[in-house]
Amino acid sequence: MPDIDEDKRFAGSIPRLYDSYLVPLIFEPYAGDLVGRLDMEAPSRILEIAAGTGVVTRALAAALPDTVTIVATDLNQAMLDHALSVGTQRPVAWRQADAMQLPFAAESFDAVVCQFGAMFFPEKSAAFAEVRRVLRSGGVFIFNVWDRIADNEFADVVTTALEAIFPENPPHFLARTPHGYHDRQIIERDLATAGFSRPPQFHTVAARSRAASGRIPAIAYCQGTPLRNEIEARDASRLGEATEVAAAAIAGRFGVGAVDGKIQAHVVIAVK
Repeated sequence: MPDIDEDKRFAGSIPRLYDSYLVPLIFEPYAGDLVGRLDMEAPSRILEIAAGTGVVTRALAAALPDTVTIVATDLNQAMLDHALSVGTQRPVAWRQADAMQLPFAAESFDAVVCQFGAMFFPEKSAAFAEVRRVLRSGGVFIFNVWDRIADNEFADVVTTALEAIFPENPPHFLARTPHGYHDRQIIERDLATAGFSRPPQFHTVAARSRAASGRIPAIAYCQGTPLRNEIEARDASRLGEATEVAAAAIAGRFGVGAVDGKIQAHVVIAVK
């Protein structure tokens, strides 16, 4: 039985590896997409939830006028600490916060943004209800979620490769959590349960994930995400082996040099 709490634990060296390897590999293209959509809404106060190491936060701070207030939160203090160490182009208010219980007054923000965080919420509709509570009337909630793992090639290859190392209890974190919340009907239902009465907009956005070698996405996924927790729970001594097996599988599929794989996500826009 998977430990769902471990799926949310970004600690130790994970934040540094996440930011160094995973952010440029899969997150940066979607950060620009979210910021562009948010800019069209012309908000004056923005709340970011599940900010992680700050890839969207940095993009917001660089793109939006200095008059726009940005409050960035995450459940994991270690991720925020790393984001603070990287810094932003202008001041941002950083705060540790649980999306299930946001520490803000009702109708405090014009927009709430969340990049690839909704999949980690233990009760999606409850978290969405908190978002709705802190939004002003007419405010917008913009978030994205990964599409199914079959449409995200490196993650799919890594997951399959690790099944050979741990055949009796394969680590399925990537399929279960990051790529486990992609059904549009379920997302729409959860938003409606949270009180968003208007049908949300969905935009499916495909992009490319590129790296100089297959070892980079292998490190990104095996050591820079909570997949590492799953691997080490089975046998901590085999983390390096698992990473190399994943790297070999990516090279076998995409070539021994630079690699290029498909990634795909849904962008969801809900208005209060």
